[in-house]
Amino acid sequence: MTVMNRRDALKSVALMMGGTMIGATAILTGCAPENQIKDLNFSPEDLAFLDEIGETIIPTTDTPGAKATKIGEFMQMMVKDTYDAEQQQAFIDGLNMIRKEFKAEKGSDFIQASAEDRLAYLNGLQEQFKNSGEERKPIIINMLRDLTVLGYFTSEIGATQALRYVEVPGRYDGCLDYQKGDKAWAI
Repeated sequence: MTVMNRRDALKSVALMMGGTMIGATAILTGCAPENQIKDLNFSPEDLAFLDEIGETIIPTTDTPGAKATKIGEFMQMMVKDTYDAEQQQAFIDGLNMIRKEFKAEKGSDFIQASAEDRLAYLNGLQEQFKNSGEERKPIIINMLRDLTVLGYFTSEIGATQALRYVEVPGRYDGCLDYQKGDKAWAI
């Protein structure tokens, strides 16, 4: 019985995205960038913050959300292993910006805020990014979105509970009927 490991799944998803994801070069080549921040560490509080951001992007519904996949740990691994020093610094600066701006705007920490306030804030960041033209700032929202989606759908929970999953597919059937509401297939 053959099971695709997470590294192979990541490569497949990076290829499907056309290599446009930040850190895709390292994923596709298997080589870590040469210039990275030495001793880059995330505290347990940072991981909890990333879990909450991921849960805001992919919340728990009838399937588990991103937090259930330990998305913070996944993001940490990806930032440490696939981002170069400039991208790593942009990620750290972006997280600090979110903490500071969210508290100034909403009057509370992101983690203690309601799901609606969190979502409204992240949607605002996405609008800022879309409307920022050439410089495309704040890039952090793109990083967080890409890492959350990638981490969630390549996790066991995402692949087996949010998507339709067949561990060892049988015959090829190129003409399957689509029923409204069907889940997409896992990679």
